[in-house]
Amino acid sequence: MALLFAMVLGADSIDDADVLRAGRTRRLLGGWLPAPSTLGTFLRAFTFGHVRQLDALLGQALERAWKAGAGPGDRRLVIDVDSFVGEVCGRLKQGAAYGYTRLLGYHPILATRADTRETLHIRLRKGSANTQKGMLRFCEELIARVERAGASGVKLLRADSGFWNTKVFERLEQAGWQYSIGVRMITTVRAAVEAIDEDAWQRIDYPDDGQAQIAETVYGGRRLIVRRTRLVGPQAELFPDWRHFAFVTNRDQDIAIVEAEHREHAVVEQVIADLKDQALAHFPSGHFSANAAWTVLGALAHNLLRWTQLLGLPDTTVRAARTLRRRLLSIPGRLTRHARGWTLHLPARWPWHGDFISALNTIRALPAA
Repeated sequence: MALLFAMVLGADSIDDADVLRAGRTRRLLGGWLPAPSTLGTFLRAFTFGHVRQLDALLGQALERAWKAGAGPGDRRLVIDVDSFVGEVCGRLKQGAAYGYTRLLGYHPILATRADTRETLHIRLRKGSANTQKGMLRFCEELIARVERAGASGVKLLRADSGFWNTKVFERLEQAGWQYSIGVRMITTVRAAVEAIDEDAWQRIDYPDDGQAQIAETVYGGRRLIVRRTRLVGPQAELFPDWRHFAFVTNRDQDIAIVEAEHREHAVVEQVIADLKDQALAHFPSGHFSANAAWTVLGALAHNLLRWTQLLGLPDTTVRAARTLRRRLLSIPGRLTRHARGWTLHLPARWPWHGDFISALNTIRALPAA
């Protein structure tokens, strides 16, 4: 809990947890709080099995939050899967290696909820891991987790071409999920694209200095949708030819809707930016299992911020993590004791005083709380 408290407040290293021992903060959080050295020892004691137990905790927390009202229920659920490079500086860190970006670090994989930016699943991998390494097992666990959490509506999984895998397609189809996953322009895909009749291309909205068109065909027995773009005007000499971007899907809606929603997969980068702005800015230990535990705890701390807004301030604009932290958590205060009771004095005329009180009262009234 000390690690979660520190991460929610923006800690990106073990030493940052010392902020919890400043002033009367420890009294506000219930008394004793471990020193950073104790937290480091605690993390280094984790094994692979302990990390899996912590991962199960992330799933159980998701179930409780969705049961309390943060879940999609029978509404549509859009999930984005992606990976990122968590750069490190120490060559002695277990599992750190150079990957396709030629940066030394780790290569975690994560699944996020598109509309609320929750992290549904995350796993730390060594830095040299291929993008789709472990994707099938990851999807199986994700499917089970979402089902247990109570999502009963249509599910759509989106991913880029790094996760192109026929076995993943088959597993998602078996589970009844929709998907739109990018494919690389290998020789056979390029041949299928070139076979599309020129009259089949439809123009879509694009900036004035370029053109974009979409069309569809069949590849490997599945629907293949292609978008091609090129520059026009004075800049056309830079990219005079069409550039093609294709993805495979099992959706049967209109091509314009499916293609536009697939491009919205980019919202996963906002979650990655939030995680890197908090705990996952660094991987503080030299032990791989300790860093794996830190990764899962970082995702859980991120979700706690998301659920604070979803449950405490429903129907409000989704904010970045640092904005929620500044408005609702990192508030200067003074703790006083009178008549055997403690009183927390918050700043006068705090701009978000109403949001703070509203969120506090709403969350305290929840049965799951």
